[in-house]
Amino acid sequence: MTVIKVNKEDLLLRDCAVEELTEYYKALSYKKGRDMTYSVRTYGCQLNESDSEKLCGMLESVGLKESPSDEAADVIVFNTCAIRENAEDRLFGNLGMVKSDRISDKDMIVAVCGCMTMMSSNVAKIQKSFPYVDLVFDPQHLHLFPVYLRDAIRNRKQLVNISAEDYIVDDSLVPISRKRKFRALVPIMYGCNNFCTYCVVPYARGRERSRDLSEIVYELEELASKGYKEVMLLGQNVNSYKSADGKNFLHVLEAAASIKGFSRVRFMSSHPKDISSGIVDMMASSPVIETHLHLPLQSGSDAVLKRMNRPYNRDDFMKTAMYFREKVPNGALSTDIIVGFPGETEEDFIRTLEVVKECAFDSAFTFQYSKRPGTKAASMEDQIPQDIVTDRFQRLLEVQNDLAYRSNLSKVGKTEQILIEGQSSTAPDILTGRTMSNHLVNFTIPDELKDPSKTSDDYEGMLCEVEFTHARPYSVDGKMVKIDD
Repeated sequence: MTVIKVNKEDLLLRDCAVEELTEYYKALSYKKGRDMTYSVRTYGCQLNESDSEKLCGMLESVGLKESPSDEAADVIVFNTCAIRENAEDRLFGNLGMVKSDRISDKDMIVAVCGCMTMMSSNVAKIQKSFPYVDLVFDPQHLHLFPVYLRDAIRNRKQLVNISAEDYIVDDSLVPISRKRKFRALVPIMYGCNNFCTYCVVPYARGRERSRDLSEIVYELEELASKGYKEVMLLGQNVNSYKSADGKNFLHVLEAAASIKGFSRVRFMSSHPKDISSGIVDMMASSPVIETHLHLPLQSGSDAVLKRMNRPYNRDDFMKTAMYFREKVPNGALSTDIIVGFPGETEEDFIRTLEVVKECAFDSAFTFQYSKRPGTKAASMEDQIPQDIVTDRFQRLLEVQNDLAYRSNLSKVGKTEQILIEGQSSTAPDILTGRTMSNHLVNFTIPDELKDPSKTSDDYEGMLCEVEFTHARPYSVDGKMVKIDD
């Protein structure tokens, strides 16, 4: 694949499209007597969330306002994920729900982008079953969204733009509408070179390509100056970062940790083959790098790992995990695990359970194997019967849920700093946030600390001290004892 570095001069076509769209939506707003609105609906990982913030930024740059609810908007963008089959099912179901609105409103635009669009079978299904979708484009062309939106409005027929080119675009060249006060998402690299046999990411996101360190540092300094307390460094394999001038992920981490203003620096997602002792040592010594390491195991069986094309074995993984436990004793270790990969025997599964227990993961994303068209695993023999997969999955959940509860229980009686993420979804008088180790905490504010002039939204992004009072399976309860801001 070709990797193209996009410069400001390369975006003149996009700038012209933005001007044309601005005039178009201004006239349409006058005609309809109301603001023109958009809705970006996101599926998948934090990188998709970051892409959606850019989509929102570009839509706002032409005068559209975000729709206050899930009601029909004038532009609806579905930013998709292709990792799991159920994500595709959700997308196609939701596309069906906008059909009547799209048919009744000839000015409405429906667009689909993201990882799903890189799978030809998905594009063919959209073309055949969802002809009212106006625009389909791939994640590598995100920066040209205004051009495609303009062309879809001009032509009024379904526009599909999918190519084999991989672009690297600095974030400063794309408008971003950040949706969180407490955390800024900053991609530092894109794509993947690993080709795990179960995964479509290398096909959907292209080859690994890293941003220049100077561009990343500039963006981080801008975010710190705007008051962001936490930054999350993102990449499909974030610690595989390697810039054109030879800088690696440790250099990025050092730079981020040195910027004044940040209270927390996070990174997602790591690959076990690229986690060095230096990264763990920095997590142990830096006061701002969060003490949470996400280390995807996938399987505890060397035989299964080999069939997955995962370039490490059980012992390699355990050495890294135990080194982290030794150097960061108050930290948290999370993981990804796939159950029911083709050819997985009962003995293989038992080995996975053994690693889970030895590592005592504080949390885990657990998945039943999902066959993805186009991957090597999809055509492997010895696909596991669903009843066996379900049984193993439930047994894994029992072990991991107990470990997660024990991890939360270990917090009870302690007091730690929390970054407030906002109001809890369960009750209006409860706030939610996370510790430096990424433990989820729901807490109340005692009357003596309440500020009657503040709403729950006003607390978002603030730091406070919380005393932990009760453990739950997936979270910790507590009460605020001090506001640090």
